[in-house]
Amino acid sequence: MTFEIAFVLLALLGMVVALILDKMRPGMILFTVVVLFLCAGILSPKEMLEGFSNKGMITVAMLFLVSEGIRQSGALGQVIKKLLPQGKTTVFKAQLRLLPTIAFISAFLNNTPVVVIFAPIIKRWAESVKLPATKFLIPLSYVTILGGICTLIGTSTNLVVHGMILEAGHRGFTMFELGKVGVFIALAGIIYLLLFSSKLLPDVRKSKVKDEDEQDAQEGQTDLHPVEVVLGARFPGINKRLGDFNFKRHYGAEVKEIRRSGQSFTQQLDDEYLREGDTLVLMADDSFVQAWGESSVFMLLANGKDTEPVPRKRKRWLALTLLILMIAGATVGELPVVKEMFPGVQLDMFFFVSVTTIIMAWTKIFPARKYTKYISWDILITIACAFAISKAMVNSGVADLVARYIIGMTEHYGPQVLLAAVFVITNLFTELITNNAAAALAFPLALSISQQLGVDPMPFFVVICMAASASFSTPIGYQTNLIVQGIGNYKFTDFVRIGLPMNLITFLISIFLIPLIWPF
Repeated sequence: MTFEIAFVLLALLGMVVALILDKMRPGMILFTVVVLFLCAGILSPKEMLEGFSNKGMITVAMLFLVSEGIRQSGALGQVIKKLLPQGKTTVFKAQLRLLPTIAFISAFLNNTPVVVIFAPIIKRWAESVKLPATKFLIPLSYVTILGGICTLIGTSTNLVVHGMILEAGHRGFTMFELGKVGVFIALAGIIYLLLFSSKLLPDVRKSKVKDEDEQDAQEGQTDLHPVEVVLGARFPGINKRLGDFNFKRHYGAEVKEIRRSGQSFTQQLDDEYLREGDTLVLMADDSFVQAWGESSVFMLLANGKDTEPVPRKRKRWLALTLLILMIAGATVGELPVVKEMFPGVQLDMFFFVSVTTIIMAWTKIFPARKYTKYISWDILITIACAFAISKAMVNSGVADLVARYIIGMTEHYGPQVLLAAVFVITNLFTELITNNAAAALAFPLALSISQQLGVDPMPFFVVICMAASASFSTPIGYQTNLIVQGIGNYKFTDFVRIGLPMNLITFLISIFLIPLIWPF
């Protein structure tokens, strides 16, 4: 084993441990590893920075702005309110109306704003019709993931893998190519949720703070009311004790309850450390929502009322029209006849998302002066560093070494077993760390395995997309899971109980269908 291989393996092991322990934001952890590779001479400065100029990464950045434009137009809020049954209904009937539509929406929009908008609306509606909100919130997160695997732009992971494929000199994905397998996984997942989520998910765990608030309301103390907030990565008190941070001085609201992994803390709160993804139940007045409703320090803010923008009809229709034109343009632009007609312009997703972003900014669909606020910079840095880490695994020989080891273990079983091995490895990483980091680690292995076998690498690339997105068994692998865990007060075991069969469904369909659609 050479020095480079040993160094890269140790650095990757340290990276995985740091991501699991949540020592820093994922972007900074990956950037640290990339700098170590630069210092060791495994990466050149040019190779280190290539990810920051990758089309896939820039496309993800602009899709954040497109998603924000759709959110600010009020279109999503209007859609979900029309879908929710207003009379007496059942969990099954309500899910039948909600889940397929949400999956379709998330195939074209970033998952996080979809969940941030829909989760508080669904929770309020469930309370009004006397149904447990816990039967809807995990399914909400899961169907956004299922919808995301069906298109190139449905999740950042697909664009990351697409960018890596192009960097490696292969043909990338078309807009709906991943849907050839993704649609079957989505349909199977939705059917599973319709049949089993009501049995496997818990009933509502009642909040102690809500009981106290109802008592205060009866006594006429109605100036303050409970407000739920989910702490985001930019919250300044992350990893600080509540008593040291002084939340009330910063935000003018008092913390009454901290929820984490299904546990509720209401005593000795000053001694509790604040973590990203924690849900805080505050006692606050309406001015808190007005002041912090648009703040990026909170991933979600709900106070039992509408906090989303009041939709203007013109703005709503313009935003939806631009989204449809963007998707249609990118799809038609991939046709050979269109490429022949416009040989000097590459009419791909990057082109159309760039045009759409600029039009949205100049027509004030989102506030152009605040555009940097709507971009998740940590995700972009994670993606850019993922390209560099993948390159380091190739340069050092780690990818070839691990690929030879995997092939040696399964050499008598054929490429389909190796496809299964790549799925399992990628899926384990995505459940423990983050989806983009998982794709970064799996991609060079998949490429090396296909080269050593002398087979088409495309089945391995597709399986990485499916496995890296299939984060169902833990709340930590996908941000939408983390958001609904807090607002639904779910335990870690709730995700394991309902999520493991979802992982298995994704695995079986992927391993069966992918070789049929993309032969080795």
